[in-house]
Amino acid sequence: MARIVVLGAGVAGHTAALFLKRRLKNRHEVVVVSPNSNWNWIPSNIWVGVGRMTKSQVIFPLEPIYRRKHIDFRQALATRLHPEGDEQDARPAVDITYTAGADKGHTERLRYDWLIDATGPRLDFEATPGLGPNGGHTASVCTADHAVDAERQLRQAIERLRGGEHLDLVIGMGNGTCTCEGAAFEYVLNVDHELRRAGVRDNATVYFFTNEHELGDFGVGGLTIERNGYRMRGEVLTESLLRERDIVPIMAAGATEITEDTIRYEQVDSEGVKEQHYDFAMLLPPFKGARIDAVDRAGEDITGRVFAPSGFMKVDANYGRKSYDEWRGEDWPKTYQNPTYPNLFAAGIAFAPPHPISKPRKSPGGVAIAPAPPRTGQPSGATAKAVALSIADMVEGRADHPTHEASMAHLAASCIASGGTGFKSGQAVSMVMSPIVPDTQVFPSGRNLKETSGEIGLAGHWLKRLLHTAFMYKMKARPFWWVIPE
Repeated sequence: MARIVVLGAGVAGHTAALFLKRRLKNRHEVVVVSPNSNWNWIPSNIWVGVGRMTKSQVIFPLEPIYRRKHIDFRQALATRLHPEGDEQDARPAVDITYTAGADKGHTERLRYDWLIDATGPRLDFEATPGLGPNGGHTASVCTADHAVDAERQLRQAIERLRGGEHLDLVIGMGNGTCTCEGAAFEYVLNVDHELRRAGVRDNATVYFFTNEHELGDFGVGGLTIERNGYRMRGEVLTESLLRERDIVPIMAAGATEITEDTIRYEQVDSEGVKEQHYDFAMLLPPFKGARIDAVDRAGEDITGRVFAPSGFMKVDANYGRKSYDEWRGEDWPKTYQNPTYPNLFAAGIAFAPPHPISKPRKSPGGVAIAPAPPRTGQPSGATAKAVALSIADMVEGRADHPTHEASMAHLAASCIASGGTGFKSGQAVSMVMSPIVPDTQVFPSGRNLKETSGEIGLAGHWLKRLLHTAFMYKMKARPFWWVIPE
């Protein structure tokens, strides 16, 4: 009997564990290691952050699902990999430290035959002094608890606006190297929606603070939409949404320091440090990999052999040195297998991307202002499923190499960005891009224009709300859960 250990229980880890168990049944052991006891549908944290959903609507406990599916669940934090085993045992292992229950604080060396790193991001609030809800001055919607606190602060701001004060609200990115610009864009639209619903919008100036060089870049280099023979950059659609809501964009900006009421930042196209006052700010952090190191059998450090400097795991990508214009879609990973240790895989945010999709830039003062490649949502689920099915085939002897691929240079992705909730008044921007990583060698514009689109309207809001219900159902492993696509 083989043991497959999955580190992490977010979109990627949970998806991988469910597909592994569905394929392998009880013939092999599936173990999930996660420091968190709950699963969180993170896209709906946006609605929690404006008070349109409760925390209980976006999370559920993992343990009952894993017990029902006969998956071994360890609420613990992975700290060190031993991919060659150790001096006592040649079987590879991972050190884990329990974070809850009677074993809290206890460390165990867990042996494995196959391991999937799906640890997701480490929220690097420390990248910008003063950033974040824990010891900083700004709100976040990265976790359900963060979103609850963001909603509390937003309500306080609305009450002040009702009292006649004029406030500055800043929504966006808390560092020049952030990803998930789309989530910040969603939140600023929803905040605007809530201010209008409360009748206080005229008393507020709302800013969208982003590291994107052009609106609608979203860390994927933007997109081109073709409609009736007319081609339009996504920048036009995004800018129109902000303009009609009187939201002020601050572009190509990298925050360098945040005080209790001021954001200090630099921009790509101007010199010097600038300042932006705020009364309420929700700023997302950059992502890093989980703090896991690796040692060989003798105990010597080999972390750099397994992980990139960012902390994300190296996989079957081309990490060679190239200029931005030399990178190609074929340089992106296909199977997500570690090149040094074939029984190690990474999925979702946990794999190291080979290069940025958006062109990296710096301010005249040397501050990096470069949106990082997103791997959340649909790419996380698709890569996790591919990895799980490949491992299942290898475990059961059907192949001696990965059998499933999910290159982001081939995958299409759909995204629905909420513009505000409401059965009759809600809106959402529905976007599809194919492929995620543009490939100008195949498509002149980088993407297949027949499969790339963007629309806004009430129907998009209904669809986003439907997807919330569908994915909560899927991730609770209800009957026929696997029919719902990633």
